[in-house]
Amino acid sequence: MNNSFDFSSFSKQSPKGIFVIYTALIYKVLKATWLLLFIVFKDFSEISSFNVNYIYAGFIFVLLFLLIRAILIYKNFQFKIKDEHFILNQGILKKTNTAIPFHRIQNINFKQNIFQQIINVYEVSIETAGTSKTEISIKALSLEKATALKEIITTNKEFNSENNIETEIKPLLNIDVKELFKVSLTENHLQNLFLFLALLIGFFQQLQQFTDSIGKTEILDGFIKENTNALTASVFLIFILLIALIVIALITSFVRVFLVHFNLKVYLKENAFEINQGLFTKKSIVLKKGKVQNIRISTNPLKRLIGIYFVTFKQAVSGKTNNKKKEKLIRIVGCKKDQIETIKNSLFHFSDVENSLKKFPDNYYKRRIFLFTFLFLIIVYTALYLTFSRIEIFYSILLVIPIVVFLVFTKVKKRFYKTSDSMLLVGKGLLETHITYLEIFKVQNIKMKQTIFQKRSNVADIILQTASGKIKIPCIPFSDAINIYNHTLYKVENTNKEWM
Repeated sequence: MNNSFDFSSFSKQSPKGIFVIYTALIYKVLKATWLLLFIVFKDFSEISSFNVNYIYAGFIFVLLFLLIRAILIYKNFQFKIKDEHFILNQGILKKTNTAIPFHRIQNINFKQNIFQQIINVYEVSIETAGTSKTEISIKALSLEKATALKEIITTNKEFNSENNIETEIKPLLNIDVKELFKVSLTENHLQNLFLFLALLIGFFQQLQQFTDSIGKTEILDGFIKENTNALTASVFLIFILLIALIVIALITSFVRVFLVHFNLKVYLKENAFEINQGLFTKKSIVLKKGKVQNIRISTNPLKRLIGIYFVTFKQAVSGKTNNKKKEKLIRIVGCKKDQIETIKNSLFHFSDVENSLKKFPDNYYKRRIFLFTFLFLIIVYTALYLTFSRIEIFYSILLVIPIVVFLVFTKVKKRFYKTSDSMLLVGKGLLETHITYLEIFKVQNIKMKQTIFQKRSNVADIILQTASGKIKIPCIPFSDAINIYNHTLYKVENTNKEWM
């Protein structure tokens, strides 16, 4: 164990933490006021010298206020280790005291953004089960002190004692730039394109609000109308635009994958995974195996052709629905088949469930999807006809119907489940295939639902609630639903294993 630092008494961050906290506070202020600052500086030359002095004084006051606040945050942020508890005192006017037992810790994250890399400090965050955000975040520690802190926390029974950020053991997975390029090719480019378009629309909306405020709305409207008319008049320009959008989607996918997963390395330890990745923001995550609620293995035809899979580890989250839940999803990209097998073997015994019989939902499930899909198409085509009053709109049905039928059959085929004495395997997907592995004893509660229409067809839905969310098996035969329901209750009530 690393005894170079004494954490039995209260300790502080590195003095460099003042600058980290200060820059973070400035960033928050700029993020909230950038539009106001833009308006001020746009007409800065027209402001009188008397008022300019007030503006300068205001900026200096804000910067000094933020600096004083950063110093006070630094001075009042103290932590120590006592009786296998991490204890933190913080706050300026409102003091708070937090104590977290080691056994509640889900994972320990190391992070370095650009500024932290320049001044050579690490941000250490500690996350626990059941919270929707980081429990504790220490903004600036030296590498030696951060490593010592992690070693002390992780040398309890649930962790391996090999704990160095740059560990010497051979990584289970090491993704280079060439492999990252393959990963980016298999990403959801349509989603990235929609994200790019959403950002573009958001920019134009803010630009619209700005032109409204200065009374120049007609200039922007005239520009948009003129270019829109020119675009719709040229089929060639539309084709070029589509090509450009495809290129933008590919570039966006590669840049996002490259920034997030650069130099991805995964180390398999006795009772934990260590995942290191990131370019501008470097991250190192130590993830307890025992805190993993379930895993999801994802692939698609292109991924299978290249021979890669994605693994998502799902951890416990709070019951509140918000975007912070995504931070509890730890994903490893670019895994080979043998690496997938190693990960599964290190977490649970899955061979029985994979060798069991694959079962599919009742035909009622397929009929229901077809019904709702065609009702949706009828509504869409009716709305289009009422809007444009052109019968030619219905010609596209000849292309749409075969695509819809193909997608529905694909969705039904990928919806399956397998069960064994201790494991549940659930498959779903459309273009992608997602397979979830769940140990039955980790189910918190189970529901069996049956509508009036399902009762006529003698089928039911099974909904399993875990600490990481819901897993649904829809429209299975009622007898199978009863068996899964009773077996799950039996395994949950008779287990003595910890699920968190």
